[in-house]
Amino acid sequence: MTFQLRLDIAASPATVFAFVSDFTTTPEWYSAVHRVDCIAGTGGLGTRYEVHRQLPGGSAHNEVEITGYESGREVTFSSISGPTPFAYRYIVEPRDAATRLTLEGTIGAAGLTGPAALLGPVAERFFKRGMRANLDVLARILER
Repeated sequence: MTFQLRLDIAASPATVFAFVSDFTTTPEWYSAVHRVDCIAGTGGLGTRYEVHRQLPGGSAHNEVEITGYESGREVTFSSISGPTPFAYRYIVEPRDAATRLTLEGTIGAAGLTGPAALLGPVAERFFKRGMRANLDVLARILER
């Protein structure tokens, strides 16, 4: 499944980029993510994280790497191990007095078990709705 979501955030592009490009902030706003540990690097291309998530089929661990990086503008996080392979590309752009955040992503069902593995289009709708809710939480945090 591929998807794209956009939202405008009443915060500076530098603030938005600093927050989304640091994957260790993810548990603050992404409901499925419970813990993220940096295991290699200090931010930027090649930095790797261990991610602990709760999926419909139970707990999951992924190793995630920054596979694309343009300071202040965009960052791509790609899973390199674990279930539900994904890549999330965050693009940060100034927009009037706010910042436009675009999330372009791909996510697969590989590794899901039981009924969750069979949901297909229904799961896609739930995922997009959940991801939109996560991004709304992100915006509230950054707009404080």
